[in-house]
Amino acid sequence: MANLATLSRATAALLAAMCLAGCGTMGDGALTMSSGPSEIPPAAAAAIAGDMVGRLSERIGPARPTVQLKTDGSPFSQALQSSLKSWGYGVVTDGQAQTGPTITLAYVVEPMDGQYLARLSTSDFDLGRFYRVTTAGAAPSSPLSVLERGQMS
Repeated sequence: MANLATLSRATAALLAAMCLAGCGTMGDGALTMSSGPSEIPPAAAAAIAGDMVGRLSERIGPARPTVQLKTDGSPFSQALQSSLKSWGYGVVTDGQAQTGPTITLAYVVEPMDGQYLARLSTSDFDLGRFYRVTTAGAAPSSPLSVLERGQMS
């Protein structure tokens, strides 16, 4: 029963975070700066980045456009760049020249209730999920949440 209560709190927090995701973008569709905690263990950062990039790839489809990544120098930022490249994406960071089709990607990773909430944001959608740190890195502790932004008719 304690696990159910923890899952309920985690799910409620994730839903609240995703509902507020619109606050993480500016009205003109520009994404906010990325942020990741400096204290996240490198193995956890790598595991979270790997899972989130896998989910991102599912949303984008087989095309591998260049990702314009807003970075902050955190361990998660480095892990995310590495994971994107290993999945076949070209990566350009702030201030680098870009050619061809690109997807602008921002992220937020923050500690919450003994777990980490990770969110990847594009101009079209946000992906969010909670992770718990394990001895091997990190493991998902909530379902993936998807927030789609679209044109209202």
